[in-house]
Amino acid sequence: MRQSELFTKTERNAPKEEVSLNAQLLERAGFIYKNSAGVYSFLPLGWRVMRKIQAIIREEMDAIGGQEVLMAALHDKKYLKATGRWDVDVVFKVAEGAGKEPSFNLSWTHEEIMAEIATKYVSSYKDLPFAAYQIQAKFRNEPRAKSGLLRGREFLMKDMYSFHASEEDLMKFYHGMAVPAYKKVFGRCGLQAFVTVAAGGDFTISNTHEFQVASDIGEDTIYVCGQCGYAENKEISKLKDGEKCPQCGGIIKEEKAIEVGNIFPLGTKYSEAFNLSFDDEKGEKKYVVMGSYGIGVSRLMGVIVEKYNDANGIVWPESVAPFRAHLLALNGADGEYIYKTLQTAGVEVLYDERVMTAGEKFAGAYLIGIPWRLVVSPKIAENKVEIKRRGEKESKVVDVGEAVKMIMFSART
Repeated sequence: MRQSELFTKTERNAPKEEVSLNAQLLERAGFIYKNSAGVYSFLPLGWRVMRKIQAIIREEMDAIGGQEVLMAALHDKKYLKATGRWDVDVVFKVAEGAGKEPSFNLSWTHEEIMAEIATKYVSSYKDLPFAAYQIQAKFRNEPRAKSGLLRGREFLMKDMYSFHASEEDLMKFYHGMAVPAYKKVFGRCGLQAFVTVAAGGDFTISNTHEFQVASDIGEDTIYVCGQCGYAENKEISKLKDGEKCPQCGGIIKEEKAIEVGNIFPLGTKYSEAFNLSFDDEKGEKKYVVMGSYGIGVSRLMGVIVEKYNDANGIVWPESVAPFRAHLLALNGADGEYIYKTLQTAGVEVLYDERVMTAGEKFAGAYLIGIPWRLVVSPKIAENKVEIKRRGEKESKVVDVGEAVKMIMFSART
């Protein structure tokens, strides 16, 4: 893509009302636009990142048998009334007309919706198990929407629901498939996430598991073992900083952390509310056992920026970067040949051919944070390019073909 055709621009100064680093950098670099507190629009660069994250999530959910759906975002109050969650504080309620009582809510979560859908298709143990997921906007009346993408009122979420004939089968999927898949998702996004024992909240009364990324700006506190990675949320933990881990004997450390995902063993709470049942092998009627699995997709983008940045801007991991290469043409140099060569090789490239000073181009490139920067200028020999990896100090001049090989090789490692 030619940068002259990109309608967004980078900004020198951070927005005054933003206190979180992720929002400051993403807004300055033109990835997102703040519409109101906790509500952001994703601009071309930002949506490219979101699509990369979503692609990773889809690949891993599909790999464990998840079937993608898209459910309604406007819910009749009968759904939350059935499970006693209509009056939960975070629910955005909608009336059908002026002066009428609210009778709908904007999607907060979809356990109820998916449970009712399943009643149409599940009648026998032969119909189980299965798992369905979606990536969709969620709406929560968040009173503390001050952390950029980390705590929003409207946000993108991946939510998956699994349906089983027994608790045993649920736990087999929960621990044997969902947990490893989640760890792969976060690992591919460049994050180390600790599987953390936590409370159930409004979703279930049993213990659940959060996926927490250690961060100084995190709102959660976890106790995590430095040896085996076992972790517990401070809200329910009896562990203490410096004591031995009950799993392996390693040393427990207290950490601030950001939750990027969570999974819930729901049991039959939602099945009972919607009469979601099946006939077992003996013909006996039983309730379906459910599980719920969430990833904050837009939050994940914010966490990545909080973890990967320096004094000059964002430093995107290659797996989720908006482009793999940023080509800068300086002082009237012609970078068309290099641009076309990169495109032909399958390298996603942002080509800055605009007329402006070298300093302005470098500052913008640092801020945007694309993994590879390539520079062509009158000082550099024909068919050669200066190449530098974002976050590294040294650059070198190489043939165009060698630059392509460097970028392509990094994509495979």
